[in-house]
Amino acid sequence: MRSERISWNVLTKEKPTDIGELQGVGEKSLRLFAELGLVTAKDLLDYFPFRYDDLREPTPTAQLLNAAEHERGEVNALGSVVAVHERRARGYEIVEVRARDESGEFIAKWIGRHRYVIGRFREGMRLFVRGRLERSLGGPVISVSQHRVLGADEQYRGEMVPVYRATADLPSRKIASVVKKNLALLLSSLGDDVLPAPLARERGYGALRDAYRAVHAPATPEEASAARERFVFSEFLVLASAAHLRRAQREGEHDAASLAVPSSLLAELESSLAFILTSAQRRAIEQIWRDMSRDVPMNRLLQGDVGSGKTLVAAAAVLLAARNGYQAALMAPTEILAAQHRDKLLPLLTELRIPLEFISGSQKQSERQRAVERLGSGEAALAIGTHALLTESVEFKRLGLAIIDEQHRFGVAHRAKLRAKGSSPHTLHMTATPIPRTLAQSLYADLDQSELDELPPGRTPVQTFAVRLSRIERVYDFIRAGVARGGQAYVVAPLIEEGESGAASVLAELEHLRDVFADLRLGLVHGRLAPREKEEVMKAFAGGDIDVLVATTVIEVGVDIPNASLMIVLDAQRYGLAQLHQLRGRVGRGAAQSYCVLVYPDDQDEAKRLAVLTQTNDGFEIAEADLAMRGSGELTGTRQSGENGLRLGDLARDFAMYRQARAAAETLLRDDPVLQSPGNAGLHAALEATPSLRELMSSS
Repeated sequence: MRSERISWNVLTKEKPTDIGELQGVGEKSLRLFAELGLVTAKDLLDYFPFRYDDLREPTPTAQLLNAAEHERGEVNALGSVVAVHERRARGYEIVEVRARDESGEFIAKWIGRHRYVIGRFREGMRLFVRGRLERSLGGPVISVSQHRVLGADEQYRGEMVPVYRATADLPSRKIASVVKKNLALLLSSLGDDVLPAPLARERGYGALRDAYRAVHAPATPEEASAARERFVFSEFLVLASAAHLRRAQREGEHDAASLAVPSSLLAELESSLAFILTSAQRRAIEQIWRDMSRDVPMNRLLQGDVGSGKTLVAAAAVLLAARNGYQAALMAPTEILAAQHRDKLLPLLTELRIPLEFISGSQKQSERQRAVERLGSGEAALAIGTHALLTESVEFKRLGLAIIDEQHRFGVAHRAKLRAKGSSPHTLHMTATPIPRTLAQSLYADLDQSELDELPPGRTPVQTFAVRLSRIERVYDFIRAGVARGGQAYVVAPLIEEGESGAASVLAELEHLRDVFADLRLGLVHGRLAPREKEEVMKAFAGGDIDVLVATTVIEVGVDIPNASLMIVLDAQRYGLAQLHQLRGRVGRGAAQSYCVLVYPDDQDEAKRLAVLTQTNDGFEIAEADLAMRGSGELTGTRQSGENGLRLGDLARDFAMYRQARAAAETLLRDDPVLQSPGNAGLHAALEATPSLRELMSSS
């Protein structure tokens, strides 16, 4: 739940050497390193390569076409130059060198601007090249990424070359050069190991110093892999230990309100509904009410697919708080979503005699003042709003429940500030983005979790199609036919204005559609509009005054227009499967059959990926597929990028190791609950360096 960077190398015992003091770092490169967040020597030591170029051995030409290709499909070759062909065309340098070794001939090829290789090669030279292997009728062709000219009698000596994430002005080879020149100095400043010595021995890991050397300067791929495993396990140990400590701290607090659950409460809730609760909703409500009946503050994550009824479950929590004389606050990330919650909950809560107030940044001062007064006096039992709920003027008489919707869109400070408006209130986090279970068990290990994994009866699954851009005219016909039947449509584009990427923009699309649909009523909504403008557009769309709404992903969550039956997503290749599923969830909310059309460029190979959405409407299944295709490093949008603090570990790929680290953390903390043992000093320091745990660890 927290945006923090976990470090497996604790702060050095002395002040870390500034990166500007290292050999090979001048004034210009100092600035470039800083742009990458590399300021101290420790920063550089912890800046690991993301892959390696294995330049150890050239492959004989006869074996090239059968050689097992490397990660990037690159191979090594070494031969004597027998012919050179050079030319320039339209600003490009084109150089082809035919070279021969003892088993045959290959062609080394350079094509591009500023390659600076014309005139550098001549017959008889010995040349080492590395590059992507291409197959041709004339034999193996290597598109060269790097090369080296050898002396006549020079013996080739290759090595594992680390490749670092770099910038245009600070290439990987410069970073590698600085690390190589200063590695001994960098290693001399190591502090305590995060891994306790017995645990490191149990897992067969060597010294921390050797692991750092192996990850920056490995002799073999196996050595690099072993070092990486050590650091991944260390990351996971810190992550799991932090979750364990947060949970233990919360379980040790007994200052929350213990709310009584009347035996007739569920029946009271159901009698106010025009439909029957799903079994998943009943289960989630029971779990939440059980948590709220304890004097330990609830900290529960409620996740469910679009349309699964999370708002109703939240209403059940509000009901329990109100019947015990406590107030609740529901905070949403956008005014559109907050207003949607208000409109959904108002009829139900009015029936249950629970008064609510709405707080937003754009409301009139008189409305806001009235709402603030009713919350402060306790007359209103629920506040629904945006970040505006966090302002000092908003006070509660007796806040007992904080509900945070789309919780990953709020920072740690925002969530803490809302909870601080009460005395240890129970907290319910909600997300409409189904999270793969492997990620949920690790990223949210400090929360209890409830899943809504079924939809209310009567919902018609949305039919989904993936269509190439060349068939867009048929899509327009589909929209026109849908509107003629009385429906409404969304057309979603990724950008507001046209940019260099060539991706679709809502402003350009609106102008184009005005020509295509001259007889239809069009609307526009995007993130730059003022909140009141957005609300007016959405009200017009909800009221049927707009036939086609052109929008960015501002409508991704919370928008509930039952009459909207068609979702068109342009440049679908730019979105993850989970986000596309969220957009699809804006339709299919009424009785009519709804459709989602995903449009992608003809030159993009998207059919296989988008087929997942055409075959299932199960958000959890889609989330798992997205995880398998993209990896957890790209998928922390469920929690927002960087929040898990991992540098090397990938929770999808390395989940088995995470489970091992979690078991190790539980054992360590069972035997030494506050890590006071000298052998656990490194882990204690790493946790102390985590902002949200610093006070807890310092007091231990």
